[in-house]
Amino acid sequence: MTVRELVVLGTASQVPTRTRNHNGYLLRWDGQGLLFDPGEGTQRQMLLAGVPSSAVTRICLTHFHGDHCLGLPGVVQRMSLDGVTRPVPVHSPASGRPFLDRLLAASAFRDVTDLRPEPVREDGVLDPGPPVLEACRLDHAVDAVGYRLVEPDGRRMLPDRLAAAGIAGPDVGRLQREGVLDTGGRTVRLAEVSAPRPGQRFAFVMDTRLCDGMHTLADGADLLVVEATFLHEDAALAHEYGHLTARQAAGVAAECGVRRLVLTHFSQRYPDPRAFRDEAAAVFAGDLVVAEDLATVPLPPRRAP
Repeated sequence: MTVRELVVLGTASQVPTRTRNHNGYLLRWDGQGLLFDPGEGTQRQMLLAGVPSSAVTRICLTHFHGDHCLGLPGVVQRMSLDGVTRPVPVHSPASGRPFLDRLLAASAFRDVTDLRPEPVREDGVLDPGPPVLEACRLDHAVDAVGYRLVEPDGRRMLPDRLAAAGIAGPDVGRLQREGVLDTGGRTVRLAEVSAPRPGQRFAFVMDTRLCDGMHTLADGADLLVVEATFLHEDAALAHEYGHLTARQAAGVAAECGVRRLVLTHFSQRYPDPRAFRDEAAAVFAGDLVVAEDLATVPLPPRRAP
C-alpha cells in the first residue's frame, strides 16, 4: 500500500519556542522519503515522530539560513550511524555550496552514507522521476529555491473490464505499456479497460516574498506547504525581510487552485496560532491546516478525472 503524507517535524521560524521546534518536514511519497529544510533539532524530532533515518532517500534545502539547515549534520551523521549506505541526493542553491560542504563536515564521524550534492543552478527538472522533481527560484534575502513533485497523469485499470476481456497476468502490464493488445481473436485498447487517473502534485515554498516562482510551484498543487511567518498587520516587515504573511500565502493558494494548504514557519512574535487560520481562511476556501510539530498531513484523495 502506497503512502503519501507530510510529517511535520518543526514549525518555528528564526527562533524556536517551547512548543515549536525549528523547521523540518519529511514527505513520504510511496517508497521515497524527502527531507526538507532540517533545522536545528530535526534528528530528535524524527525520533519523536517515529521517522527512522533510513526513511530519508533525498534531502532538499531551500536556502542556507540556519533555521533551515543547521539540523543537517545531525541527520547525516545519524544516517551513517544507522548504516544507510545507499546514494542520497542533496539539492540546494548552487551559490550555497560552501555552506553545504561545511555542514556535511561539521564534526568527525564514520561517514558511510553516499551523499550526492546536486546544486540547483536554474529553474527546471532535477529528477525526471516519476514523480518529476522540479525547482524554482524564490525571492528572499539570500538565494532560495522552492520544490515541487509532479506525478504524470495516468490510467487506472478496471478489474471488471479486464476480466470481461480475458486479460490477466503479464498481459495487463503489456497493455499498459503498449496501449493495445491482441487477445482471443480481438483487439483491446487501453481506454476500453481503464479510466483516467490524474497525477498528484506537492509543492514546498519557504522563505520568499510574493514572486512568479511561488505561483509556478503552487499551480494546481494537491498539497502546498508554505511559510506564513507574519500576519498581515506586519506586511511591510514581511517584505523587508523577504517573507510572506498568512493572507499572502493563502491568496496565492486560492489563485493557483491549491486543494490543501499547510501554513508553517511562524514567527515567535505571535502567541496564538488561530490568528493565522483566521487570516488565511478569509481568502482561501479550501482545506486549511495550521501546522503543528509532529503532526501528519496526508495528501488529499486524487482529483476526479
